[in-house]
Amino acid sequence: MGSPWYFVALLLTILTSSQGILTSLSQSDGGGYNYDYATVPFLAEVFKLIISGLFLWRETRTSSPKITKDWKSVRLFVIPSIIYLIHNNVQFATLTYVDTSTYQIMGNLKIVTTAILFRLFLKRKLSNLQWMAIGLLAVGTTTSQIKGCGEASCDSLFTAPIQGYLLGILSAALSALAGIYTEFLMKRNNDSLYWQNLQLYTFGSLFNVARLIADDFRLGFEKGPWWQRIFDGYSITTWLVVLNLGSTGLLVSWLMKYADNIVKVYSTSMAMLLTMVASIYLFSFKPTVQLFLGIIICIMSLHMYFAPPQTLVDLPVTNEAHPKTLKQVVVEEKTDS
Repeated sequence: MGSPWYFVALLLTILTSSQGILTSLSQSDGGGYNYDYATVPFLAEVFKLIISGLFLWRETRTSSPKITKDWKSVRLFVIPSIIYLIHNNVQFATLTYVDTSTYQIMGNLKIVTTAILFRLFLKRKLSNLQWMAIGLLAVGTTTSQIKGCGEASCDSLFTAPIQGYLLGILSAALSALAGIYTEFLMKRNNDSLYWQNLQLYTFGSLFNVARLIADDFRLGFEKGPWWQRIFDGYSITTWLVVLNLGSTGLLVSWLMKYADNIVKVYSTSMAMLLTMVASIYLFSFKPTVQLFLGIIICIMSLHMYFAPPQTLVDLPVTNEAHPKTLKQVVVEEKTDS
């Protein structure tokens, strides 16, 4: 792998850490949205489509990228577009029930679901040590969710409504499924990454438009057609959410092409470190001891998964006797005789 995927993973970590924060900052004082949050994924898809088209045009002017225009190949990109459409909207719904740090931590559940799908669908084999690391990550995320029962208001071990956790689990499962299938599409041939992105985001834009039209019919066009109110309630923060979501998607597709899903989900899971620190200053968030312990366990899991096995196990040095040469054996036999 000649490409600097580690730099892309670091950039993805930074963008992902700010995603939940920006989305929360774009909410109104009552915790809702002054804008139609279904328009955000649509505009993000359009942004990714434009950027991919520009890069493909630039690539065709400087080289001859491989482009497969077979409809049988193109139609495969419909499936991840549908999954991403559902996932993007579930993300917004999740943040109405949980805070940004909890949202980011629950995103680590996609590590487990991705590993399972890795094994089932991509036939990607993981070592026992890597499975242990994934299990350790699950323990870390669970630890960080436990609320101290010494508090007066401790009615349960969980600090958010059950709807938030159910939506978080659904979001993790959808993210893993979409990621696995996208990696399969990206690596099935040597087509240009930007051509593959163009197909993916074209279908993504179309399905998001279908979602907006369906909402209009469901509400009886109470607020008018979606294209007349698409920017209603938008602020600078909302536009930053759109740019963040679009840029994150472009980086993820790059990692799917040149790295794999495990790199992607680990980089996004480590974003919770930055989210927690930022939430302390932005939202007066008070981190608990359990949260710190969970983060430490997650860091240990990260090291256990990616570190070479010989750096994790201290093998004793054995002094093996040098084997005798044939000449020594002959001399010893003559001496004995």
